[in-house]
Amino acid sequence: MKKRPLGRTGIDVSEYCLGTMTWGVQTAEADGHAQIDRALDAGIDFMDTAEMYPVNPVRAETVGRTEEIIGNWNAKTGRRKDWVIATKCSGYNERFVRQGQPVTGATVREALEGSLRRLQTDYIDLYQLHWPDRGSFQFRQNWNFDPSKQDPTAVRDNLAEISTTLKDCVAEGKIRAWGLSNESTWGTMEWLRAAEQTGGPRVATVQNEYSLMFRIYDTDMAEMSANEDVTLLAWSPLACGMLSGKYQGGAIPSDSRMGVGGGDLGGRATERAFVAIDAYLDIAARHGIDPVHMALAWTLTRPFPIIPIFGATNMDQLEKILSGVDVTLSDEVLAEISATHRAHPMPY
Repeated sequence: MKKRPLGRTGIDVSEYCLGTMTWGVQTAEADGHAQIDRALDAGIDFMDTAEMYPVNPVRAETVGRTEEIIGNWNAKTGRRKDWVIATKCSGYNERFVRQGQPVTGATVREALEGSLRRLQTDYIDLYQLHWPDRGSFQFRQNWNFDPSKQDPTAVRDNLAEISTTLKDCVAEGKIRAWGLSNESTWGTMEWLRAAEQTGGPRVATVQNEYSLMFRIYDTDMAEMSANEDVTLLAWSPLACGMLSGKYQGGAIPSDSRMGVGGGDLGGRATERAFVAIDAYLDIAARHGIDPVHMALAWTLTRPFPIIPIFGATNMDQLEKILSGVDVTLSDEVLAEISATHRAHPMPY
């Protein structure tokens, strides 16, 4: 397994990251542990989780369960140091986590201590803010995004406070690196400035949605990543499983996210989306590539630092992903993907 750096931290990790957000709902603890073992055997040593997981659905009574599953593996095996573990601190939410409190220096402390306890570890390799309190255009909120109500002075004061707390947490050995999630270019640059002013940890990563189907990262954020060495941790690189083709023709597998949770996959299951997926599936079929492998391998070709986070609800899905980690795409395939993107620029 090839390695990629996390920003300027000096921490190198596998170029694929194991996602865990279904563990504790769709994926039982024993299956989660089996995935950890199998991924590690395959050379994957980077794992992402969050205090609010599992999701689909999020429930107050299951918050933290995924971290507990990982913590039980750490305690059972004694192999904590074999993994680079990333987790996240929740901000405003629907009272699922810490009654929906905003992110401050104090709540970062509280959240971090909770994650350390559940993960049964003394340190977090990459600690992340799950989403900005000021608002975000991720999760299909870009259609009506309105930043005009933000108070930039208040935002900067809040970032400075949090950055100072993070500086102390690094000094105490409780976190090694810091990252963001569901952020914008302006927000990331403000965090970088806060780190310079306070001596807090520099932004190493930003975890945003990115796939063949959702490419709003490709302009301002891509430029920021390339010039500031901020690694994109691409979540949902398979578009919630849509790029596998399993939902085409109206199919809804009973054990799938849509089958378990219903709905429209957070606004992704649009008529335009299924037309675009047909086009990508056609490229994969004509070139004899599994569409899952094509979608993941494509992310690694992007002109900015990136690591895709994949999730597997069961071992069969994990084995399928692992069988394609060495797939590379020809110039011809990449050209056809580019042409398809131009024809279907924003499927959802």
